[in-house]
Amino acid sequence: MATLLRSKLSNVATTVSHKSQAKMSGMFARMGFQAATDEEAVGFAHCDDLDMEHRQGLQMDILKSEGSEEGGEPPLEGDIHYQRDGTGPLPPSASKEACSELSGQGKPKITAWEAGWNVTNAIQGMFVLGLPYAILHGGYLGLFLIIFAAVVCCYTGKILIACLYEENEDGEIVRVRDSYVDIANACCAPRFPTLGGRIVNVAQIIELVMTCILYVVVSGNLMYNSFPNLPVSQKSWSIIATAVLLPCAFLKNLKAVSKFSLLCTLAHFVINILVIAYCLSRARDWAWDKVKFYIDVKKFPISIGIIVFSYTSQIFLPSLEGNMQNPKEFHCMMNWTHIAACILKGLFALVAYLTWADETKEVITDNLPSTIRAVVNIFLVAKALLSYPLPFFAAVEVLERSLFQDGNRAFFPNCYGGDGRLKSWGLTLRCALVVFTLLMAIYVPHFALLMGLTGSLTGAGLCFLLPSLFHLKLLWRKLLWHHVFFDVAIFVIGGICSVSGFIHSLEGLIEAFRTNAED
Repeated sequence: MATLLRSKLSNVATTVSHKSQAKMSGMFARMGFQAATDEEAVGFAHCDDLDMEHRQGLQMDILKSEGSEEGGEPPLEGDIHYQRDGTGPLPPSASKEACSELSGQGKPKITAWEAGWNVTNAIQGMFVLGLPYAILHGGYLGLFLIIFAAVVCCYTGKILIACLYEENEDGEIVRVRDSYVDIANACCAPRFPTLGGRIVNVAQIIELVMTCILYVVVSGNLMYNSFPNLPVSQKSWSIIATAVLLPCAFLKNLKAVSKFSLLCTLAHFVINILVIAYCLSRARDWAWDKVKFYIDVKKFPISIGIIVFSYTSQIFLPSLEGNMQNPKEFHCMMNWTHIAACILKGLFALVAYLTWADETKEVITDNLPSTIRAVVNIFLVAKALLSYPLPFFAAVEVLERSLFQDGNRAFFPNCYGGDGRLKSWGLTLRCALVVFTLLMAIYVPHFALLMGLTGSLTGAGLCFLLPSLFHLKLLWRKLLWHHVFFDVAIFVIGGICSVSGFIHSLEGLIEAFRTNAED
């Protein structure tokens, strides 16, 4: 009798433990975005469906208690695990309300202010340091483009979220998609059900890797200009920075760096204030006559990419909106974040350009006096190095899921062993990715060109072209004529700017690559 009682108690304890672990796993799988609320580049770290689950998707089935197998109670309705594609079996008695309540159970939500903080971190990062350089080649038209890009990116962010919803049989608007990839796949279905998602993933990987390269470039540039008297070249500083970043290949999660992300973001805002304060101290010498209504035909298209890249946030907006306490506040949040970004970016770019005029450099802090330049640049380098793991880890996650962990569709064998440890050749590939970012930074150490190329290629595609195209494809029957006009206009203008900026940036990079190869 005692043995039987002990066995029953053990079974109950095991069942409860499994259920608790299952609910916690489902919760963390769904709250992946919230775990990085205070991270500067949360859009990079949790792009699209990265927030859905870790590694192979955490695919789960309905738990069945051992008691039910012995004729006991049937499984509870709450014992349903989270599944990525939402196709997991449901108990026959589960109602829509119960499933809805279950999906939100234990899932922490963020307020509109917290969501706005995430968007602000994504579009007010350290890449605003290249905006004064855009004014150098665009004058007042560059300022107009900063405003125009804010308006367009705010609008495309809203229509992208609209693509997540459809009207059900009862006439209610319900969320039927969860990510940018889901939207892209829906537009290409039924003929090519996965083509759209692959295109978005490729664009995402390119943007993430290019962001890593930019962090290495800016680190080498800032250190070289901070200590010009040292016998260390910019390439050597980039190698030193990469040596510091090499441990990123061993990252299993972002807990180690997330604690510093908020401090880095606050430090960046302080640095921006210091730069503006210095510029205001020289207000009497501002060169208003240098700001004109002309553009440098060869270099202004590069400026377009720089400005667009500074506004990229669309890739993580579906995850952000899905984690808000009140999704109806999303539109209001987008309005005030982009208005604030537009004002701050415009003022920063204009004030900095007026201070240094034609001497404005690619990274504006290089124009500061040597007495304060070193201190400011060291803080920026620390920020860049601590920000690098976020896009790097996200790029690794996308590559591993797409190439090594996509079930039967994977191109290569799984890079993780049965115990969950990373195999040696998988670690080698991660190290190779770090080295690749170094090689690109060495051979093309041009911050503005790389930023312009990325903004023209993936920035314009993810922020302008694809959202307007998806909006027309999925909701064209319900759109008013002015929405159709806006979508078509954004697609055409965005396409022209993207192609023009990409061609000019690529020409500049090829020329720079040849020059470095000759040297």
